[in-house]
Amino acid sequence: MFSGIVEDAAKVVALDKDGGNLNITMESSFTNELKIDQSVAHNGVCLTVVKIDDNKYTVTAIKETLDRSNLGDLQIGDLVNLERSMMMNGRLDGHIVQGHVDTTAICTEVKEADGSHYFTFKYDFDPKMAKQGYMTVEKGSVTINGVSLTVCNSGDDSFQVAIIPYTLEHTNFCKIQKGTKVNLEFDIIGKYLSKMNKY
Repeated sequence: MFSGIVEDAAKVVALDKDGGNLNITMESSFTNELKIDQSVAHNGVCLTVVKIDDNKYTVTAIKETLDRSNLGDLQIGDLVNLERSMMMNGRLDGHIVQGHVDTTAICTEVKEADGSHYFTFKYDFDPKMAKQGYMTVEKGSVTINGVSLTVCNSGDDSFQVAIIPYTLEHTNFCKIQKGTKVNLEFDIIGKYLSKMNKY
């Protein structure tokens, strides 16, 4: 379980294919605090640490994960948003994030707004999935590349988020531009409420 509060925008230092899997090696500021079998969110995808070597660690993404997220598009040198699993004795500063990416979206516009930035994203709209909570709502929560954000200008297949300078500087939002693919996780509470409405 995560909160969507990114701890580090870390650099990819190695990518190794292993059949349908991809071993991703990261150089992180908190590698020395990690241990084997620990869960870490990578652009919002929960992956398990399988190897640690000095200030680098490795996780493995399976084909299902690569097909559903933007991790299969990673290149050496790319920045990945990282968050370790949430501690249950602290404040929930973001929202409840599972680390299970639902779909990807494409950035269609980045607009500067007096110091902050508005990012617009578009995703494939499926009415059947929307009825199950796979959608955004005005002022609701959404996770983009592992970052907990508030939705504005929510449409059927698009929405905007406002990014403050701190978030822009400390996450890979600094690299997102028109045409960039991002990972989305819709709000789990909305999914449960949608499911309950069926009964």
